[in-house]
Amino acid sequence: MNRSLRIAQAVPPLERVPPEAYGGTERVVFELVTELDRRGHDVTTFASGESAVPGRLIATVPEALRPAGYGGDISGYMLATTLQVLDHEREFDLIHSHLEWYSLALRRATSCPVVATFHGRLDLPWSREALADRPGGLVAISRSQASVHPDVPWTIVHNGLTLDASPSNERRSDALVFVGRVAPEKGIVEAIEIAQQADRPLRIAAKVGPTPDEQQFNSEVFQPALRAAGNRVEFLGELSGTERDALFAESYAVVMPGAWPEPFGLVAIEALACGTPVLARRVGGLAEIIRDGIDGFFGDDVTELAFLVDRIGELDRGAIRSSVVDRFSATRMADGYEALYARMLGLETESAGRATVSPVTSWRPARPPRPGSGPSASRGNGDQARDMTRRSRSQAPPM
Repeated sequence: MNRSLRIAQAVPPLERVPPEAYGGTERVVFELVTELDRRGHDVTTFASGESAVPGRLIATVPEALRPAGYGGDISGYMLATTLQVLDHEREFDLIHSHLEWYSLALRRATSCPVVATFHGRLDLPWSREALADRPGGLVAISRSQASVHPDVPWTIVHNGLTLDASPSNERRSDALVFVGRVAPEKGIVEAIEIAQQADRPLRIAAKVGPTPDEQQFNSEVFQPALRAAGNRVEFLGELSGTERDALFAESYAVVMPGAWPEPFGLVAIEALACGTPVLARRVGGLAEIIRDGIDGFFGDDVTELAFLVDRIGELDRGAIRSSVVDRFSATRMADGYEALYARMLGLETESAGRATVSPVTSWRPARPPRPGSGPSASRGNGDQARDMTRRSRSQAPPM
């Protein structure tokens, strides 16, 4: 870009930036802020007070809500963050909001150009009306995420992380690993079933959230399943980033059996950066990350995923690692956002040094094929999800 910009980055106050352990949105924002600052932009981040980011920090809460044990309604905190950004709007050339649906209200309330990245689900009952005016500057983090609103002029920018230093271990155990949240939509109980059918040990690194639904699922579903599995399943709790990477690097494969449509799937790129293949259902953005038969395998249900465990040895772990480090780097993500910022502001972008990069995709869905003219329909999800999983699909799970 030919000039530096004054950019606001607005983040929900759930986790610090960067998070100490779990926190996908906050990790991505930290990588973006760091890279924009390195490129000479003047970045102000609206986030929790203990955040540690380059540039200026404006605290929206003294400390992040989730680690402090808050499990209630966050709408008031999100509104307060939106109002704080508006109080400072004249200080910026552009506002980049990660406040999910509050971004739409922010866009209407300010004359400053707004880029809005959606990190969560878009298939919500009221979402069509909220997006009816098809606003510009909206970013989806995968084509899958964007596909539920095909009339909106989405820009697709895949998430990126600094992956070059991810560890890789030639001497791996025979254990599978699950990393995520103790929540029904993540498939954590199904991960135990896969390990049992494949006769493999399983290690689980997952956080238990503070909300009543998360607490109920943990006590009534997950903990009984964990006890029934015996000593072949080890629950490690919530790990730091360094500990999590080491776990990936020493594991045989990662299992991601959740049936809900992941908007992206940071766990997948973290695992692949350690050379660790992924076994997953073909849902959400995972199909844009995992190359079937190269980075891992897709299966329709627990039984098929367990069967595919024995094929992991066919895969080239070094090729897996080198590919994902390039495809999902923080640099490429920042290229995409920087190009979008320039487009929103009517500026010329500088292509020197990044001529081979095409990081921004303006996306519209392909016209569906006529009956009988296209490939066969994709297979279903196989086994039925549990009652709590079915209930969770009607809600937007916390990030």
